[in-house]
Amino acid sequence: MAADEITEALNRIFNADSELYKERGFMRRVGFGKRPAVVNIDLANAWTRPGSPFSCDHMDTVIPSVQKLIETARGHRVPVIYVTTAYQVVDGLATDTGTWARKVPIESLAVGSPEVEIDSRIAPRPDELLITKKRASAFHGTNLSSVLIGAGVDTVIATGVTMAGCVRHTVEDASAEGFRVIVPRECVADRVAGVVEWNLFDLDAKFADVESLDTVLGEIEKLPAGGEARAAA
Repeated sequence: MAADEITEALNRIFNADSELYKERGFMRRVGFGKRPAVVNIDLANAWTRPGSPFSCDHMDTVIPSVQKLIETARGHRVPVIYVTTAYQVVDGLATDTGTWARKVPIESLAVGSPEVEIDSRIAPRPDELLITKKRASAFHGTNLSSVLIGAGVDTVIATGVTMAGCVRHTVEDASAEGFRVIVPRECVADRVAGVVEWNLFDLDAKFADVESLDTVLGEIEKLPAGGEARAAA
């Protein structure tokens, strides 16, 4: 079955399952808070460019969509944060890869290598934070939560890859940390057909609001230029 056929079939199933979830009280909306931040997860060359074991599909959609998102966010002084995955010691007894290296080829993600650099098409500005993580979630073992809290952020707009791995774990942890979470559907991707659709459906049912990019841009544009918090709803 072709990827498009898989996506279409899954969407039909999820549309029906959404009604079941709604009847049981799932799929409530967390909504946008007063102060959002954009968190871009693993949009580094290993994931966004071809030729890597980690290369993801649909970058022709994701990269332009993230470009629009960060341009709008910057225009309203919404914090834009980048996260990459990289390892200081990729071999030997003192490796910081942990047991994850037994499952996936993370030895190719060495600190300082081009593979772990953020894609130049959406590269951070000098005044934007880049966090390096070692595990799937952008919160695990990093200072992301304290950075967000220090900036007064109550809403995380999550983009990136992979939908089934690092994006999902980050979304779940952001919710657990008490943040509202919004996922623009055009700004996430994975490697395998159907994975994005399944995880967007499941996250929207339990942990986050999955919205169109246009909806997310519209909410950011409601913020005054200069980044002041919106009035309480």
